[in-house]
Amino acid sequence: MATTEHSPPSRLRAWMLEGLSDMGKGHGAKGGAQPEKEPVDEGQPWWRVMCLTGVDYFSTLGYQPGIAALAAGLLSPIATIVLVIVTLAGALPVYRRVAEESPHGQGSIAMLERLLTFWKGKLFVLTLLGFAATDFLITITLSAADASTHLIENPHLESALHDKQLVITLILVALLGAVFLKGFLEAIGVAVVLVGIYLALNAVVVVSGLYHVITEGHVVTDWTSALTAEHGNIFVMIGVALIVFPKLALGLSGFETGVAVMPHVKGDPGETEENPKGRIRDTKKLLTTAAVIMSCFLITTSFITTLLIPEKEFESGGEANGRALAYLAHEYLGNAFGTVYDVSTIAILWFAGASAMAGLLNLMPRYLPRYGMAPHWARAVRPMVIVFTLVAFLVTWIFDADVDAQGGAYATGVLVLISSAAIAVTIAARKAGQRKWFIGFAVISAVFLYTTVVNVIERPDGVKIGACFIAGIILISLLSRLMRAFELRVTSVTLDDMAERFVRDIASRKIRFIANEPDSRDKAEYRDKVEQIRYDNDLSQQEDFVFVEVTVTDPSEFEAGLTVRGQVMHNRYRVLTLESSSIPNALAALLLYVRDTTGCIPHIYFEWTEGTPFANFLRFFLFGQGEVAPVTREVLREAEPDRDRRPRVHTG
Repeated sequence: MATTEHSPPSRLRAWMLEGLSDMGKGHGAKGGAQPEKEPVDEGQPWWRVMCLTGVDYFSTLGYQPGIAALAAGLLSPIATIVLVIVTLAGALPVYRRVAEESPHGQGSIAMLERLLTFWKGKLFVLTLLGFAATDFLITITLSAADASTHLIENPHLESALHDKQLVITLILVALLGAVFLKGFLEAIGVAVVLVGIYLALNAVVVVSGLYHVITEGHVVTDWTSALTAEHGNIFVMIGVALIVFPKLALGLSGFETGVAVMPHVKGDPGETEENPKGRIRDTKKLLTTAAVIMSCFLITTSFITTLLIPEKEFESGGEANGRALAYLAHEYLGNAFGTVYDVSTIAILWFAGASAMAGLLNLMPRYLPRYGMAPHWARAVRPMVIVFTLVAFLVTWIFDADVDAQGGAYATGVLVLISSAAIAVTIAARKAGQRKWFIGFAVISAVFLYTTVVNVIERPDGVKIGACFIAGIILISLLSRLMRAFELRVTSVTLDDMAERFVRDIASRKIRFIANEPDSRDKAEYRDKVEQIRYDNDLSQQEDFVFVEVTVTDPSEFEAGLTVRGQVMHNRYRVLTLESSSIPNALAALLLYVRDTTGCIPHIYFEWTEGTPFANFLRFFLFGQGEVAPVTREVLREAEPDRDRRPRVHTG
C-alpha cells in the first residue's frame, strides 16, 4: 500500500488520537473474532469478573425497588417474582447460549450479523447499535441521576444541595468523561471492592427490613388486606402482575454486559481462542451466580420496601423516590449507617456509568469503522469519549436528571437487546437441529417480544429516544461512508504464484493492464477487448497486456484484504482475477501494490461506462460498481498525492 507524507500532527491531535493504531487489534473482520490458535490471555477468575458485570447489574438495586413500587404499587413483590422467573427461566438460558456462540465478547449483535449480509444486514446491525447506545448511554445518565439523588437526599446535605440535582448529575457525567480522557482501564479489583461492600450493606438493610416486618406483624396483615381489597383474589393479582411486569424490566439489565466481559474470564491452562471451553464454562457460572444473587435481592428488597415505606414517599419529590433502600437504611439503621450506604451507592452507580462507557467504547469502534460508517478517528478512545459525554449531557438535560423519566428509555434498550439475543439463539438452535431448545427459545423470544411491545406502547418515550439514536447513527454513518467513498480501503494485497509470475514478466516491459468486466469469458471477448483498447488508445500491436477482472462480493463491506489469482485463458490471455466489495478500490489497490513491488508505474485501460454520472455514482456507492474509470483514478489521487508516482489511468 502507498504511504502518503503528512505534516506532523499537532500536540492536541496526537493526544486525541493516541493509541489509534492499537484499537481493534486482535479483532477479525467479522464480529471482532479473535485470531485462531492464539493463547488465551491469563484473565481473572470468573467471580472477580462477575463484579465487573455487577457494577451495572447490582447497582440497579439503587433505583429498581422504587421504580417497581411506582409501577406495581402493592403488587410490587408479586410482579418482582414474575420478573425473577423470567430472569432465571428466560434471560439466563438465552445468555448462557450466547456465551457459547460468541465466546470472545461479541454478544448477540455479532450473532445476528453473521445471519444477514449486504445492506439489510448492515442496517439491522445499525438499528441494534442504536438500541445498544440507548441502553449504555441511559445507564450513564440514569446512574448519575440516581447517584445525585442519593447525594441530595442525604439528611446531612439536603439543605445545601436542594434543587441542584441537574447540576450535580452533569458534574458526575463530566467527571466520568474526564477520567476516560485521562485513560481508564477496567479495574476489576475496584469493582470487586465496590460490589462486595455494596452487597454487604444491602444484605444488612434487607435483614433489618425483614426483622421489622416480622416484629411489626401488622404490616403483613395490612398489606395482604389491602391487596385483597384492591384485587380480589390471587389469580387476579397474578394476572395484573403479568400485565405490569414489563414496567419492571430494568431488573433484567446486565446480561449483555456479562457477555461483553467474557474476554476477561480466565480459561483453562493451554486452551486456545479457537476452543475456549474453560472460559465458556466459567462465564456460565458468572451469569448464573449473578442472576441468582440479583433475584434474591430483587424479591427481598421489593418486599420490604413495599411493606415498610409509605406509598406517597415513592412518588416524585418523596424521600424514597429513586432511593428506597437508602430510605430504609436511614430510617432503621441511623443516619451514620445511611450515609455510608449512600456513599457506597453513589460509588457503584458512578462505576456503573464507567462500565457502560467502556461498553460503548468497545462496541461502536468494533462495527462502525469496519462498515466505513465512522471517521477514522472513531477508532480512538478520546474523541469517542467526548462525543458520548456530550450526548449524555444532552440526554440528562432533556430528562432533567429524573430517574423515573429515564426508566422507559432504559427498559426499551435493555428489552430490545435481550429480545434480539433470544431471537439469535433461537435461530442458532434451529440451525443446530436442536428441536427442544429451538421450541424453548422460541417461547422465550415471544415473551420478550411481548414485553418489549407492551413497554413501548405504555412508555413510548423509550422508543422515541431509541429512534433518535438509531436515526442519528444511520444518518451520520451514511454521511461518513459518503465522505469516505474514495478512500483506499483494501487492508492487504496477496498474489498467488501465477499472478506473481505475470507481474514479474510484464514488469520487464511497460506494465499495461486492461480492466475487463467478465461476461462469457470466451476467446472472442478477450480478443475484441484487446483490439478495442489498442484502437481507442492508438497502441501498437507489439504492446503486451494483462487482463484484470473484479467480481463484486458484498458491496456493503467497507474494508478487507485482497487476494489476486492468475490464470491463462484459452492458452493465450493472462488474467488476474479478484474478489472485492468495490471494483475501483480493488483496481487501485492492485496498481499501487504492483508499483511498490516492481518500482515501475503501471498503466490501466478502461472503456467508458454508459449512463448518467449521478446514477453511476449511486451504483458505486451502494453496489461497488458504476463508473469505474474516474472513480479508480480518484481513489488513486486520494491515496497518492504525488502525481509522478501515481499509476496511470486511460479511458477510451
